Amino acid sequence: MLYSVDVGTRLKDIACLIFFAASGLTAQTAALAPLPATPPPSTAGFYPLADVHRGQHGVAYTVFEGVVPEPMGVQILGLLHNALGPGQDMILGRLEGTKPEYTGVVAGMSGSPVYIDGKLLGAISYRIGAFSKEPIAGITPIGQMLEVSHQSTDLIAANQAPFSQTASAKSDSVLPNTNQDAVETTAIRPMDTALVFNGFNEQALELWKQHTTLLGMNAVSGIGGSSANEKQPEPIVPGSAVSALLMRGDLEIAATCTVTYVDAKQLLACGHPITQFGPVSMPMTKAQVVATLPSPLNAFKIINTTEQVGSFTEDRESAIRGVFGREAKMIPVTVNITGEDVASAGKNSLHIEVVDQPQITPSAVMVAVFQALMQRNNFTAETSYRVRSTVNVAGFPAVHFGGLAAPSEVAPANLLAALMVGERFSRLYDNAARQTPIDSVSIEVEAIPKHLTAELQSAQSTAAIVHPGDKLTIEATIRPWRGEVRNIRIPITLPAVLGEGHVRILVSDGSTLDRLMQPARFGDQDLDVAATIEQLNNLHENDRLYVTVLEPSPQAVLEGRTLSTVPMSMANVLDPLRQNHQLTLNGESAVTVGSVPIDHVLSGQQVLTLQVE
Repeated sequence: MLYSVDVGTRLKDIACLIFFAASGLTAQTAALAPLPATPPPSTAGFYPLADVHRGQHGVAYTVFEGVVPEPMGVQILGLLHNALGPGQDMILGRLEGTKPEYTGVVAGMSGSPVYIDGKLLGAISYRIGAFSKEPIAGITPIGQMLEVSHQSTDLIAANQAPFSQTASAKSDSVLPNTNQDAVETTAIRPMDTALVFNGFNEQALELWKQHTTLLGMNAVSGIGGSSANEKQPEPIVPGSAVSALLMRGDLEIAATCTVTYVDAKQLLACGHPITQFGPVSMPMTKAQVVATLPSPLNAFKIINTTEQVGSFTEDRESAIRGVFGREAKMIPVTVNITGEDVASAGKNSLHIEVVDQPQITPSAVMVAVFQALMQRNNFTAETSYRVRSTVNVAGFPAVHFGGLAAPSEVAPANLLAALMVGERFSRLYDNAARQTPIDSVSIEVEAIPKHLTAELQSAQSTAAIVHPGDKLTIEATIRPWRGEVRNIRIPITLPAVLGEGHVRILVSDGSTLDRLMQPARFGDQDLDVAATIEQLNNLHENDRLYVTVLEPSPQAVLEGRTLSTVPMSMANVLDPLRQNHQLTLNGESAVTVGSVPIDHVLSGQQVLTLQVE
């Protein structure tokens, strides 16, 4: 079989040589003939995959600098069947011309359209190896890209075969004298479409990477910028640079690739996925290439994003799809920083918008808060932060959460503050945002130039024998970090109903109390929106000292709501819900009877046992 294919290929090569000789040209001269300066119109049609064979020459377009696509030659090396998956072929080509031979295959070039005889063949989208000495690239066939479009049947020119035939047609061309099964497909990978973080430092970038390891996206520190208010009069054409924004405003996260196909309503780009989330809603902007940086390891384009022109709606295996004129769903986030010396430290507020995407949004909010606190000139290793967050969810009460973040042996306070916001926002977003839109997020941060941590060392009661309804005082000893010991007195009133015998009194920080009143649930479904909001709004402050009576009566946690001192008869009725993991039932109820502010991040707990008569 291979022998017959080789003979056919050789006959085609001989025919080409005869033609070139009769014309007074050589094959090399023909390949170096002047290339069309601009790409053909979208109405020119698509080149059939069945006609692709080794030795053909085409032309591709990409932006090396500025906004105007430049042509480069493409020599077709062959067709790799099922290289990208069952029924997903890839065309192999060598880029020709001074610039691609110097820069190699460049990150940001993916999506560059390739034409043969003036018809669109596909998009340059894959690279071969990491240190290739030649600019050899994989080309995604246009038929596979058009599957992403909802109007695929309308995109076929009248003189072309039906799309189903064009997409499914197979060529007998293979890499001559090569066993196709032996091709090292592990060396074939999509061209890098890096997530470029503009306005972020390396610590913030590392935080993003730690919390998004499963996304498979290459995050890099920004080399480029954003000019959202700058109009770019040049139209988007095949070969133009285009960017997808995950975050915009004072900070930006952008992924840039090249446009393959454009019509009046939509475009297709990249030739491979950015995130492969499927349906997405990301702002689509024009982009300017400031420079193309050659590198044998990782050549890339330095990009400025400019005006928004629509929204990306699909991120699939073979392409990303953008719709002109459509607005993306974004969540506004504001971070305001106050406190001593903040006004003189420069910009004290941050305004951004982040995409509404479950895999991205919580991490994006967290890393933005971290960057806002990290970039301040008044940041020190001993600074503490008081955080107050408000999340507005459509149709529900506002969600409030926060606390005090202070330096520890584990992490600095700004990182702890960001993790606090990220964890609690995730609890809400994971349960609520997929069904209910989040309208806005507002975060108020007070910077306090002190190390505000304290430890509960001891606690005791002014009475060892008590009666139901008694008033007594709990005395606690608190040791602040590198400070003088403080004695705290907390007056409390015992519940009016207490059985004879022993009663336990818990003196503790807020997180210990949360674990008692909102225990973790296993093997159950997520809470609904209302229950999640109530649970977050009822979290205890981490800078207060709490006194809690642990009564020997059942406590139920149902749909995020804590029911203390539940009668035994009701506990028996609720028991089936516990079997279905809808309810957590404890044998002891926690009833808070007093608290005082400590103004330090408090840790520690003490349990006192009193005699009830």
